[in-house]
Formats: sequence, C-alpha cells, structure tokens
Amino acid sequence: MEQKLNIQKMNTNRNLFRMSIPIFIELLLQLLVGNMDQIMISHYSQDSSAAIVNANQIMNLVIIVLNMISMGTSVVLSQYLGANDKENATKTCMVSLTLISGISIVITIIVLGLNKRLFELMNIEPKILSEATLFLIIVGAFILVQGLYLNFAAILRTFTFMKHVMIVSVIMNVLNIIGNAILINGLFGFPQMGISGSATSTVISKIIGLALIIYIYRKKVALPLKLQYMKPFPTHILRKLCKIAFPSGVESLSYNMSQLFILGIINTFGTMVTATKGYCSILANFSYVYAIAMAQASQIVLGYLLGAYELDAIEKRVWNSVKVALSVCLGLTLVLLINSDLVFGAFTSNPEVHALGRRILMIEFFLEIGRALNIVMTRALIAVGDAKTPMVVGITGHWAIALLFAYLFGKVLGLGLEGVWIAMTMDECTRGFIYFIKFRQRKWKMALSER
Repeated sequence: MEQKLNIQKMNTNRNLFRMSIPIFIELLLQLLVGNMDQIMISHYSQDSSAAIVNANQIMNLVIIVLNMISMGTSVVLSQYLGANDKENATKTCMVSLTLISGISIVITIIVLGLNKRLFELMNIEPKILSEATLFLIIVGAFILVQGLYLNFAAILRTFTFMKHVMIVSVIMNVLNIIGNAILINGLFGFPQMGISGSATSTVISKIIGLALIIYIYRKKVALPLKLQYMKPFPTHILRKLCKIAFPSGVESLSYNMSQLFILGIINTFGTMVTATKGYCSILANFSYVYAIAMAQASQIVLGYLLGAYELDAIEKRVWNSVKVALSVCLGLTLVLLINSDLVFGAFTSNPEVHALGRRILMIEFFLEIGRALNIVMTRALIAVGDAKTPMVVGITGHWAIALLFAYLFGKVLGLGLEGVWIAMTMDECTRGFIYFIKFRQRKWKMALSER
C-alpha cells in the first residue's frame, strides 16, 4: 500500500514538473557549454578548433552508444522499483555497469587503434590530423569514465535524484571551463598546452564528476553493488537491457547519420545558407530541450507505473506529457519567431541571414509539433516495452522522407534551405502521427495484460 501511495504521489503533474526542471537545466548546460572546448580553443588556434570539431564527431557517436545503455538501465530499473523488487533492481545496476564497462573498453581499443584511419575516412585535412589524433587519443583513453558517469547518472535520476545529477553537471562544466583557460593558455605557471590542454581539462573534469556521482550513489541509494548479485549471471536482465538499448541506439545513429547527409546537401547552397542552418539549429535546440527533459522524467514515472501495473495511469501520464511538451515547444518557437531579428542579430548583422532565418522559423513552428510528439511518444513506447516501432519508423522516416525529400525539394525543385526544412517537418510530423496512432491502439496494453 505504501509503495502504491508513493507511486501515486510521483505521478502528479506538479511532481513531474519538479523532476523535469533539473534535467532541463542539465540539458541546457550541455547546450551552452557543450562546445566550450571548441570555443575556447578557437581563440588559441583555428586549426586546433577544426581538429576538435572532427574529434568530437567521433566522440558524439560514442556517446550515443553509451546513452542507449543508460536509457535501457533507466527503463528496466524503474520497472523493478515500481514493482518494489529490490533484488532485481540491484542486479540491473550491476549488469548495466558491467555491460557499459565492457562496451566502453571495446570502443576505447577501437578509437585508440584506428583513430588515424577513422579521420582518413572523414577526409580530414592533413594539417589538422596530428592535433585531431592527439585530442581523440587523450579523450578516447577515458571513454570508460564517460560510460560509468552516464550510467550512474541514469541510475540516480531513476531514483529521482535529478538535482544531485544537475549539481554534479554544473561542477563538471565549471571545472572544464577553468581548466581550459589555465591549460590552453598556460596561466598560473602551467605550460601552454593548446589542444592537449583542452583534452586534459575535459578528462579531469569527467573523472571528478564520476567520483562525485559515485559518492552520491553510495550515500543516497540503498542498493549495494556486490558481485554476489552476478552469480548466477542474471541473463534475463541483460536481455531486457539489450531489447531496449539496441533498437534505441540504432534509431539514434540512423538519425545522426541522415543529418550528416542532409548537411551535405545544405553545404551545396553556399556558406551563407550553411551558416543560417547552423543558427536555426541552435535556436531549434532551445525550443525542444524542455520536451526532452519532460520526456525523460515522464519515462521514469512510466517505468514505475508499469512495474506497479498501473496501466490506465500510464495513458493519462503520456497524454499530459504530450500536452506540456507541445505547449512549451510551440510557445518558445513563437517567441523566437516574433523576436527573430533580435535573435539572429546575436549571431550576425547580415540581412540575408535574418530574412532566411525568419522564413525557416515559420516552418520550424510546424516542425516542432511533430518533434514534441516524437520526443515524448518515442520514450513512452520504449517505456512500455515497444522499442522496435521507434527504430523501424525512425529509420524509414530519416532516409525515405527527410533525406529523400530534402534532396527533391532543396536541390531538384530549387527551394533551398526552406525545402530541406519542409522535408524535415514532413519526417517529424509523419513519425509523430504514427507513434500517436500506435500508442492509441493500445496493443502495448493488451500485451502487458496477457503477461
């Protein structure tokens, strides 16, 4: 009875809002200072900045792989906590940490052994190859630290310790900025290290972040991490994790790969158009970042509800989350559109960019309808055990709608960036509509009822 009351208390709009705010701030921090290495090194050397851009392309793919395991951890763990099954909850933590450690080590070996080959495939300029390789070797050697941090952060969020994760994130980012300033430029008697200083600062801040987050876990979470829970090995939990993680990771990789090809199309329109695309993408990120925070918080609550077998409450929670995400995304996009000249003025004084950007934001308003639906519904479907639909529909939409029509509208019909944005809007809205219908069909509910 007490467990049921706790879950009912968690499943309120007010509590979900409280859960989403720390996640929102953490995501916002990632947007604001996520490119701090590149920004700060650009004042030292443009070549070094370009080297970091290329190295981060590889690291971003690595983080996608690690994030998919962390998402699986959160979903499975929340279900066991909702069912008040502490033994399997502990096993989930142990299996996920073992899995992410193993994958991190394998990726580290690949990155360290094949870094030059990877850069050759990316057609990197020879003059920045050595610096890009140096940065990737230093950061890549500590992928295990990144993986463990992401997984412990997911565990703490699942236990609703969002504020603690946010505080650690703030500390990490501040340390990284301070470290960059000191090591890149050689302040306070330190040698001027340039790009290696930036990489070293990144690694040190992540190691400190991992130490802090493990400390918080040991103080706040009442699940001891002991090897005895791995004997015999809980293969049923590993299967559940992989069933969620693999499709989610494939969908994320597909999206990012298709976006690279779309960027290739946009690059043919000229530098001004490419720059406008970059500015509009930054603004779009701010429009939907709260929707991501809401979806993450909602997914945790859905896992608890599923574990407690509160199936009717799951539907209500999803529709409430969709309404909030839509309202915030559209509201922020509208504010940006109304103040477009002021907003684009922060980037450039070029009137062509302002005019094109304003037209893109008009299309963006409709794109955000589909995107808000996608963000919330994808995590909702994964939370109720349907990770296959977002993968299949996502891959189809990324390539058969977004990329194909971006080429047709942008290049063949000559609509340029507006045509590309219309194609991406078609993709987002089509996928959002399919997910909406899929959830409304309640097949997930029937499948759970039969178990």
